[in-house]
Amino acid sequence: MDRRSFVKNTSITAAGLLAGAQLLDAAPIRMLAPAKLMGGRFVTLCIMIRTTPWEVSRDVKLHPRDEEKWHTPEGVKRLREAFATNNPDSRLTWGFTLNALEDRRENYVQIREYAALCQAEYGDEVTVFPGYFPAMYLPPARINKELSEALRIIAGFVGKGYKPKAVIGGFLPAASLKYLADKENIHVAQAVIWSQHNIDGGGADGSLSYPYYPSTEHFCKPGQNKKDLIDCVNLDGWSMDFICARQSGQTGHELTGYNSRRGVGPIETYKGWGLELGHMEVMHTQSIHFDKGLELNGFGWVPNIWEAEMVYEFGMDFICDAMKKWVTGTLERWPDTKWVSFGEFGEIWRQHYKSNDDYNYKFIERGCGLGDSYNNLEIRWFMNKAFRLALLRDWHHNTPAMVIDFTRYDLPAQEPVGARPDQPVKDWSLINRINQKGLRPEDKPVLLTELTEAEQQLIYKYCPELKN
Repeated sequence: MDRRSFVKNTSITAAGLLAGAQLLDAAPIRMLAPAKLMGGRFVTLCIMIRTTPWEVSRDVKLHPRDEEKWHTPEGVKRLREAFATNNPDSRLTWGFTLNALEDRRENYVQIREYAALCQAEYGDEVTVFPGYFPAMYLPPARINKELSEALRIIAGFVGKGYKPKAVIGGFLPAASLKYLADKENIHVAQAVIWSQHNIDGGGADGSLSYPYYPSTEHFCKPGQNKKDLIDCVNLDGWSMDFICARQSGQTGHELTGYNSRRGVGPIETYKGWGLELGHMEVMHTQSIHFDKGLELNGFGWVPNIWEAEMVYEFGMDFICDAMKKWVTGTLERWPDTKWVSFGEFGEIWRQHYKSNDDYNYKFIERGCGLGDSYNNLEIRWFMNKAFRLALLRDWHHNTPAMVIDFTRYDLPAQEPVGARPDQPVKDWSLINRINQKGLRPEDKPVLLTELTEAEQQLIYKYCPELKN
């Protein structure tokens, strides 16, 4: 039996996993040809393994629910197989919290072994996922220490000197990103959740939604020069529907209320709206990047994170059907899509862009008409080293485009300090001139020509098409 047949067909038992490890240990790991960034459509998926919701550390858990029975070897195997439907050469990232890496219960032991098998056979990435909010609850020194401890555990059970190219961090402070680059030689991190604000256990609005090298001042800010730049590419975790993302948090009914996190995430789409409507929103969000976005930016990228516990919470058949629908639907519409790990994509981007000077991201979306993705609204985003800018208009009535977000990155920024488990700092947003959430008096939308002359000139330097 070859390695792929073993991974696909073997039952999930301790003996089976041991035999698989022996089989894989005897064979070389498959070499993967590197892809080029420009002209490519990329999807990065992480499957998250945890022991409780919103874990931050071994002893810092934001929810008491024990999810051991929610995480089964059969569940993760079914989910991985659904991901591979009509997509046999796809790769994903397995993200384990520190508790999930150290838990000795049989479910977690076998899940770790299965992830190691998938790394050897498919080229999957196995890495640490220190919850979504470590920066909000822990000082950087403790985050860094536990990142290194987790990486050593992973090296131990994956074997062959393995080390991931990225970590999945939710939100990681600048000090931790610099630590990863300088001390662990890891130069990619999912360390920001774009537009997250006033929802779940923490938030930080104000960053770019596409890759950038962060500043030593603030992880949401692109580095402005060589001295200021951290050589650890900062990646988002989920692609958002830009029109929905203007909201702060979530209000009202799942179908009709506001939800800032709508986009490709399965909880807000497939679970919230069902397979058919949810899939429409997922495909609509991906089209922003894979159609016009590819034309504007030269490449398209969609990140996504699925929590393995959904197999239990929402039903194995339903979640696996949702995964198949997403993967198959994506490949039917964009057959050249490359499904790669977070680390692989980050390194592809890093090979193309050596600093923050050369990219100038641009996006345009008209709402799909579902929920608060209003089909009369058109939003345009511009993101570069100096600023991010959003213009919103009602294209049905041809109203003037209004500035709803102008976040300047050429201004000084500072992260919060003093976060600790008993005194969390939940908002790490980078907000200055105008913010899309509209929570301050100064966030009132204005015409572009109502900005100061200096602000307009900064914008026209990067976006000359807006001058006319």
